Amino acid sequence: MNRLSSLWVESPIALYVGRIPVVQILRGALFISVLLLVWISLQPFADLGNPTAGDGATGRGTTYALFGFLAVLSLVLVTHRHAEALRSFVSTPYILFGCWMCINLVMSRDPSASTQRFVLTLCVFVVAATLLLLPSTARELNRWLGVAALSFLAVCYFGVMMTPHLAVHQATDVWEYHLAGDWRGVFDHKNTASAVMVMLIFVGVYLTRSGAALVGPLVIVLSVVFLFFAAGKSSTALCLIIFAVTALVSAARTFRVRAVLCLAPLIVLNLMSVGAVVSPALASVASLLPFDASFTGRNEVWRFAFASIAQKPFFGYGYFAFWGSDYVKEIDTGEAIDNWVLIASHSHNGYLDSALALGIPGLLLVISILVIIPLRNYHRAAAHGAPTPLANLFLRIWLFGIYIASLESYFLDRTDPMWFTFLVAVIGLHYLSRFRTTT
Repeated sequence: MNRLSSLWVESPIALYVGRIPVVQILRGALFISVLLLVWISLQPFADLGNPTAGDGATGRGTTYALFGFLAVLSLVLVTHRHAEALRSFVSTPYILFGCWMCINLVMSRDPSASTQRFVLTLCVFVVAATLLLLPSTARELNRWLGVAALSFLAVCYFGVMMTPHLAVHQATDVWEYHLAGDWRGVFDHKNTASAVMVMLIFVGVYLTRSGAALVGPLVIVLSVVFLFFAAGKSSTALCLIIFAVTALVSAARTFRVRAVLCLAPLIVLNLMSVGAVVSPALASVASLLPFDASFTGRNEVWRFAFASIAQKPFFGYGYFAFWGSDYVKEIDTGEAIDNWVLIASHSHNGYLDSALALGIPGLLLVISILVIIPLRNYHRAAAHGAPTPLANLFLRIWLFGIYIASLESYFLDRTDPMWFTFLVAVIGLHYLSRFRTTT
């Protein structure tokens, strides 16, 4: 037996196997798998002609188990080398938010459902917090990010070409059949597809500026073409605005100027949309704009959301315990409820939905963690020189995230692809402001 062992140890096969960087391969596979899992999901290419396609019940247990496993695995792989980075989240804003969430879960109108959903959100946060710690070098990060982006785009284009009835909106869709012809890829709505494509455009720009002369431009071109056929007008407009804002923010040197440049468009966007619902003066100004400030009639949902917040302004209704519940039909706001409100799954505004779920104090904490602190982190990261391509990547995704949240509700939304990608950018700015990077 000893002789056989010594022969194996000295054999060429054993020497080759011993040189295989198993942990490195595992880290790379985990990085790519996490992004593909979030972007593609366990149930891609939903049949929107099927009335039960969006019930979300199928695969729910698998999603919880899988993200729980990924959270544990990612912690095992990064905790030894990056314990300090993980400890950096033990700070006042996160502690306050955690305490408020505990109160909110208890006060929720459906504590069991809210707690169950928040457990998944915690697992997703752990996965996002460890994702950027998996690569050991900037080269690994760029290579893995390029592979994930191109693989995802390949799946989306495969769906459009091979199964268009499942990757393109159809006239036979049960809801929103008027979107027929718009590409949606693996997602169940063209708005989500458009938002993710914009984020991938930012990824492509980053890869190009980091030296990926082939992969970067390819990601940009494929994402731009898909965005065009998805007909995501809001996402396209915001994409162009963000490139302009990022250029100005990168050139600015003071926090005050950067805050004005980043937050002024956000404030104006919300004043001209949801603000017009509660202010006649703002409504008169919004009516003069060359586009529909209600964004296809969302003002009815916004009006109902404001009325509902007024009834429970402090604690809210509980984490993801409002929309889709029978309570929406029973609540008395003093006004007739539009049919669209009764079937709505969210208020089409992440800030309103945060107030609905977590109350006004919860909304303020969300704004602090997702809007104010990331901007401060970017300023700190860029304080000692020109912002790096990686910092500008995170800035663009973060800016797009806080702007598009004025039109879509995805904040804290568990495995939502927009939320996860945005969260990674927020966490990336958190790390860059505290730790040195070679990128």
